[in-house]
Amino acid sequence: MKGSPPVSGKYRSVWLFAMFDLPVTTVEKRRRYARFRKLLLKNGFCKLQFSVYARYYASEESSEPARSIIRAGLPPEGQVRLLMVTDGQFGKQQVFQGAKSANAEKAPKQFMLF
Repeated sequence: MKGSPPVSGKYRSVWLFAMFDLPVTTVEKRRRYARFRKLLLKNGFCKLQFSVYARYYASEESSEPARSIIRAGLPPEGQVRLLMVTDGQFGKQQVFQGAKSANAEKAPKQFMLF
């Protein structure tokens, strides 16, 4: 928007979440689940919780190839949700393990190559 201040780094960079519920009631459905999970891992996602994976991106635009790969690799059954939050929002999360607090994941150190 014209005249708007530039967006700072922690609000320009994003975390893309892939959250899914896939059936595992047959051998073939378990294979599809495993294939989808491996697709996420192969594309740099890390497991946050069961069926919740996330990856850091420097910008929303840089996450588009991963979103396309995920859409192309969707299993025929079940539900997959992609959610994007800014790094600033992600940093405000609270993580609990039992009754204790735990540290949230940090954005990875990345190099920009031109």
